[in-house]
Amino acid sequence: MAGMCKMGSVLKFIGGVLNKAVSFVVFSVLDLLDFILCYGYKVADFCIEAEWRPCYCSSAKEAITSSGKILVSEQGESKIVSLNSSKLQLEDISDTLYSRPSLVAEVSKLTVNELKKFKLDGTAKTKKGSTRSTFTINSIIVEMLQGKMVGRQLHHIPTWSDCDCKFCNSWTSSGKDTLYVKAQGPKDNKAREDVIFIHGFISSSAFWTETLFPNFSDTAKSTYRFLAVDLLGFGRSPKPADSLYTLREHVGMIEESVLEAYEVKSFHIVAHSLGCILALALAVKHPGSIKSLTLLTPPYFLVPKGEAATQYVMRKLAPRRVWPVMAFCTSLACWYEHISRTICLVICKNHRLWEFLTKLVTRN
Repeated sequence: MAGMCKMGSVLKFIGGVLNKAVSFVVFSVLDLLDFILCYGYKVADFCIEAEWRPCYCSSAKEAITSSGKILVSEQGESKIVSLNSSKLQLEDISDTLYSRPSLVAEVSKLTVNELKKFKLDGTAKTKKGSTRSTFTINSIIVEMLQGKMVGRQLHHIPTWSDCDCKFCNSWTSSGKDTLYVKAQGPKDNKAREDVIFIHGFISSSAFWTETLFPNFSDTAKSTYRFLAVDLLGFGRSPKPADSLYTLREHVGMIEESVLEAYEVKSFHIVAHSLGCILALALAVKHPGSIKSLTLLTPPYFLVPKGEAATQYVMRKLAPRRVWPVMAFCTSLACWYEHISRTICLVICKNHRLWEFLTKLVTRN
């Protein structure tokens, strides 16, 4: 028995080493491929649209300057200052947006750091008394930052690689800059309580309307008003190309499209995955209106002390390993903007073809 356990440990160790070795080779090639695709798409965008759009793998300065926004970065924190004719906004963004180094660069940096630690006899020395950079804003700007001015409009900036089907672009012809909401409940506002359903990543309101809604009892349907929302960028809701899809934007759109549009005063929230983060943000912002909070598989990670939270979580979710398969898929999506764009170009832009073939094969 002990021999089998020892053999299992050895095989597990060998498997781990092979996984790391193969992953290093595979993701080094992907780093190079994404670099080549970056310039390939710049040329394609320029030839087809007479301009190229800055990407997140380019310098933050280039991306922000060209979009009319200003990036303010400090240790462990990044903020976007958005300026247009009607509003100046200060938005928190993840520092992973522009900080996704290649695997080779990471390994090189790790090696150098280990050598430095070795020279210092394993002791890490930090400078005391260091201060972080700060910036001040006068009271008028503070009011603008707090959102007391009129919000900006959501713009659609189509590119040659976007899908041109009616469903994907339905929000551009509706004339409304609000989220799509599927409402179900008693007519004439006779519902005694409201329940808001918030879906997760790569999903839509159909996550709820095609599973839960048909199975509610008659009593529930006559008592509650169910409101399932398509988040910004998902389903039938707006997908503005100039949006960073920040927490503030998501919460603001839910408030405008659900709470205000449907005159919701108090409500229950049922949320899944990404929706749990938005549900918590809503609960913090409207503590007196929340009747109950149901969170399904909320994303939660215990970050070690001293670690940059966003970078740590990104490596936890996307460890750049070829095995397991889910880790490989999430790593492709998180670390490689242009490879992801290629996948979307093949799958998403041609989704009508794939849907037709799927129905043909499954006869469903």
